[in-house]
Amino acid sequence: MRQDRQRLDKWLWFARFAKTRSLAARLIADGYVRVNGQRAEAAAKPVAVGDVVTVAAAHATLAVRVLGLGERRGPAPEARLLYADLSAEAPAEPPAGSVTRG
Repeated sequence: MRQDRQRLDKWLWFARFAKTRSLAARLIADGYVRVNGQRAEAAAKPVAVGDVVTVAAAHATLAVRVLGLGERRGPAPEARLLYADLSAEAPAEPPAGSVTRG
């Protein structure tokens, strides 16, 4: 595989979306992971910087943009440098019908 791409299961493990690489592969095989809106069919699917990865975990669905390809599974602060949380970019809007006071 080229240096500008990385296996999806490995990236998910490095970015700490799964505790083990085999659990990352299972998430993919069970259909819980999408890359650029398309369901990932295999753990070996290559991801590159700029791709959008969506993970539907039991507790939340996260959409992230790949910012880097990992070299190792490091501590959480290092893992967070591999992606940007796209849900954090959306501006928070008050629910419809709510009153805003200034």
